[in-house]
Amino acid sequence: MKRVAALVAALALIGVTTWLVWPSAPQARGQDQAISVVDGPDDDQRVQLDATFFPPSGGGKAPVVLLAHGFGGSKQSMRQQAAQLAQDGYAVLTWSARGFGRSTGEIALNSPDYEVKDVKQLIDWVAKRPEVQLDATGDPRVGIVGGSYGGAIALMTAAFDQRVDAIVPQITWADLADALFPNNAAQATTTAGLGDPETGVFKRMWSGIFFGRGLSLDSFAQQSQSQAQGQNAQGQNGQGQNGQSRGQGLGQTAMPMTPEEARCGRFLPAICDIYQTVAKDGRATSEAITLLRASSPVTVANRIKAPTLLLQGQRDSLFPLSHADANAKAIASAGTPVSIAWFDGGHDGGNGEADWLYEQTSAWLDRYLKSEGSAQAAPPVSGFTVTRDGGRDPGTRQRIRLHPETSSYPGLSGTDTTAVQLAGPEQNVVNPPGGAPAAISTVPGVGSLLGGQSGGVSIDMPGQSAVFESAPLTAPLQLTGSSTAKVKVTGEGEATLFAKVYDVSDGSQLPVLPAGQVAPFRVTFPDGGGSVEATVALPAADHNFAAGHRLRLVVATTDMGFATPAEPATYQVALYSPELTVPTVRTLSAPPAGIAWWVWAMPLTAIVIAAILLATGRTSTRRTTAPEPTTSAPEPDTDDGGQVPLEIRGLTKAYRNGELAVDGLSFRVERGQVLGLLGPNGAGKTTTMRMMMGLIRPDDGEVRIFGEPVTPGAPVLSRLGSFVEGPGFLPHLSGRDNIELYWAATGRPPADAHFEEALEIAGLGKALERAVRTYSQGMRQRLAIAQAMLGLPDLLVLDEPTNGLDPPQIREMREVLKRYARDGRTVIVSSHLLAEVEQTCSHVVVMHRGRLVSAGPVSRLLTSAKPTNGHGPRLEDVFLDLIGDKS
Repeated sequence: MKRVAALVAALALIGVTTWLVWPSAPQARGQDQAISVVDGPDDDQRVQLDATFFPPSGGGKAPVVLLAHGFGGSKQSMRQQAAQLAQDGYAVLTWSARGFGRSTGEIALNSPDYEVKDVKQLIDWVAKRPEVQLDATGDPRVGIVGGSYGGAIALMTAAFDQRVDAIVPQITWADLADALFPNNAAQATTTAGLGDPETGVFKRMWSGIFFGRGLSLDSFAQQSQSQAQGQNAQGQNGQGQNGQSRGQGLGQTAMPMTPEEARCGRFLPAICDIYQTVAKDGRATSEAITLLRASSPVTVANRIKAPTLLLQGQRDSLFPLSHADANAKAIASAGTPVSIAWFDGGHDGGNGEADWLYEQTSAWLDRYLKSEGSAQAAPPVSGFTVTRDGGRDPGTRQRIRLHPETSSYPGLSGTDTTAVQLAGPEQNVVNPPGGAPAAISTVPGVGSLLGGQSGGVSIDMPGQSAVFESAPLTAPLQLTGSSTAKVKVTGEGEATLFAKVYDVSDGSQLPVLPAGQVAPFRVTFPDGGGSVEATVALPAADHNFAAGHRLRLVVATTDMGFATPAEPATYQVALYSPELTVPTVRTLSAPPAGIAWWVWAMPLTAIVIAAILLATGRTSTRRTTAPEPTTSAPEPDTDDGGQVPLEIRGLTKAYRNGELAVDGLSFRVERGQVLGLLGPNGAGKTTTMRMMMGLIRPDDGEVRIFGEPVTPGAPVLSRLGSFVEGPGFLPHLSGRDNIELYWAATGRPPADAHFEEALEIAGLGKALERAVRTYSQGMRQRLAIAQAMLGLPDLLVLDEPTNGLDPPQIREMREVLKRYARDGRTVIVSSHLLAEVEQTCSHVVVMHRGRLVSAGPVSRLLTSAKPTNGHGPRLEDVFLDLIGDKS
């Protein structure tokens, strides 16, 4: 009873431990700089950029990261992240872009002639700093990170400056013309996969916010900038706070604005004029499209050679997920590594993943900026990650975010599609005079004030929308990508329409598209009136429809966020095809919206079971010395059984239907060996490993560990560490808390755990202090292996230990396992990576259909095989020869 009470107390103590507390570190100190650059089409404009340089906190030379701010921000917006990166060993430069903060010049929307030239000269500047690591003279090891406006400059600069070694753009645009004039009719799709802005629908509210910030910067600066940034180094008279749009230097006296400045703020006059025109007419002019396209990464992304991590927000009606898709395809076309993550956030609110985003950014920079040799020496990575709702933590009641991932990006059409049948008659819809009252799908800029919950705002006006609905689903349906619908519209002249999808259950409807996004499209009728068929691509989303729910397609004539015709009109809307095509990605895991209580209970149950198994073996004597490893084949001999780590004799286990999973298996593993347990799927490897650990009983035969028979709860199991069938952790606890909790449950002294050795193997760094729910698959895998190595067990059993690891981590794991065995212990590895087994294992056991096919040293198997194509045999060839005629 005392042991049980102690166990419960340990669980309670660790369960309430405060987590996500970052260890303290010396605060990085920035050095303010005024950097003079020359830009403009003719290189005739001199601009002073207000910047801050952060040397790496550890001293010496380091790669440099340029941190770019969002629209309306300044270098101050990036100060906290800059300090964090400096503490992580980077040199960092933040700056206020031309026209923002205390920098001079006028806003040109990240034009190649202006902002891009500025950043290229910033790279020149950091290349001269003694703290910055160089790849060549004038070529620093440099990455660029930024969100929104800053994300676009990262992409644009990488396209025009091949010195850039890695970029992490976040919630940014691919085609600024499409972002402000979207058209989701498939007939209007451009080569980039985005809409044709010439026929697009003006995104009135977001455009007003976007351009309004630039228009009001001067007046806002006069009123509040000195209060926000404090007195500058020039004195106490408010100097240096304004006037920069007229070319004044930093620290000079603010002057009243001219009428032109009051009209255009800090924009170039050409941009100001174009905005005034399109805002009045609600149509994209050719001049507007040309200007916006000049600042659009997708037009030059095929030049980008810097490995790119695109972080795009699901709550973003300004730059939706399709923009990351377009950028990714263009960058990948140049053979550049590119990875995409859809996270829970964006311009419409939601910042709960800030820590996870920093972790992803830091990992990407580490890979490509801290690799040996040139920055391109790191192995390329591509992939796709989605943030999904995992319910609520039962302890803290905080939201859980899951991050299923796949190794390749499937695009917005997914890997598979499901056709959902819709029904509904042809319906009359009206466009009201003046376009008011209008339907509400999202209120730009309000989401952040509502805690990121703007997706819950959805109002469809009666008489203005046609509704089509599916029957209740017979099974859950996971939408990942852009759904498509085909509609027929009848009327005269031209119609502007908006499509959206709802998840309907018990009389309530939930907007499926994050942040209430809609698919605007415009159709033009034949002269004299008639019908037009349109295929509409709905904005991309990741959403799970539960069984019994219905899908509802709504086509409306108005939306508050867009410009709509002022003339009243009536149209008829019908289904051209009854199918709503829903894309899915089968390679992504699809967790449900909530996690059942028993899923949470499983890791805790495993810990309790481990406590019972290991506590009963506390009296077992752990060996502290080891003889030299043997090189003999794993065949029975007459040695003392107590010295043999593992011996299996006649092991047999049948499924319920009588089919044998393991059939008379016998082999032996000696100390100092790394043994690979090989076989195709269904060979019986995992069943064998589970019997090794006493988790299931054999029908016949026996397993002996160090001479002791294995049964559930056998004391000898305290000498075995294992990782089989995936990691199981308490997701709301940190990685460190999880393994400390596991060890506390065994009842053994903390000194016996060898935590530091195990955690060094995991190589998770500061992520050990973060909640496991934020971990990627590879991070969970490494933590699970470290947990298996706690206490440095004499026998280590690992099932697919390199699953989810990248090539450098696999190479590191290979050396860890070899070193572990050289210290006199024994390792058994089950793996499908035969080339890796060949480099890691000293011996192999090959199974097929539950039976032993071959056993012995790897070297003996290879020397006994015939050479292939003039080269020495590979383990893969031997393996296929052994099982090929038995399939």
